[in-house]
Amino acid sequence: MLNTNQSIVQEIEISSLKNRGISLFVKRDDLIHETISGNKWRKLKYNIESCVVKKKKGILTFGGAYSNHLIATASACHKSGIKAIGIVRGDELNAESNETLKACSMLDMELVFVSRKDYKLRIEKAFVESISIKYPNFMIVPEGGANYYGMIGCQEILKEVEVKPDHIFVAQGTTTTSCGLAMGLIDNQILHVVPALKGFNSLSEMESLYLQSGMDLDWIEQLLGKVEVYPEYHFGGYGKYNLALLNFIKEFYENHSLKLDPVYTGKAMFALMNEIQDVSFNDSSILFIHTGGLQGVGPIEKKSGVKLF
Repeated sequence: MLNTNQSIVQEIEISSLKNRGISLFVKRDDLIHETISGNKWRKLKYNIESCVVKKKKGILTFGGAYSNHLIATASACHKSGIKAIGIVRGDELNAESNETLKACSMLDMELVFVSRKDYKLRIEKAFVESISIKYPNFMIVPEGGANYYGMIGCQEILKEVEVKPDHIFVAQGTTTTSCGLAMGLIDNQILHVVPALKGFNSLSEMESLYLQSGMDLDWIEQLLGKVEVYPEYHFGGYGKYNLALLNFIKEFYENHSLKLDPVYTGKAMFALMNEIQDVSFNDSSILFIHTGGLQGVGPIEKKSGVKLF
């Protein structure tokens, strides 16, 4: 199992913010591991422990062609000595289609390619049951590790932070990380989430995951009352980006030596730097959760022609 000692808290020095009494810190979960970095390890940790304790054959999960979750699962299972199966969106693909899938295959993950139509059924009960019959005694983990175990793993992030920030910013995909973070908030802390998907109902999706985990409505309402959503920083939708975002990521790296990706963390930091202009952030401390996801930057650099790092 991995430890999270590598995940330091780094202060970002920006004079214009210091002049307003604002301290900005980054929780460097991207440093946990080369391929099992950021929230990926957080969401896999207890899923893998449960798999071992229940004596399951391994973990079966889902992801797209460039999925950070797939490669993290392949690597984590390989290190833990358990089998990994990845159900991949796109039956036109194969294990040689790109570097991500090649890496998954090299880590002994069995890749099963399904049509996009069938992939959409992955959350349907009948589909999950058919998968369970086809792959008996495997622990089925939702795409992105979006389950109770994943959420509890992410709850531990703030416990490792000695600084007690007033505001926490994080990118949002499946809501697993933000659900866990919200459960770890203390006093008057506020969680600011930046969805990477266009038209994503963050609070509704968070509520759904909480309900699936057996939490009561009163507690859910209390947790969601501490969450502020910024839905306008998706840059066109999941996996979408433009030159303004890429140039921001490039400039941020040049100024602060911090790598961000255009799918999640770049959008979240862009939102933070824009929203922080509001005077309500004066005289406060802010923590940005770096959730990793840098392994997919290469194809974006190649496609856009912009060298980010």
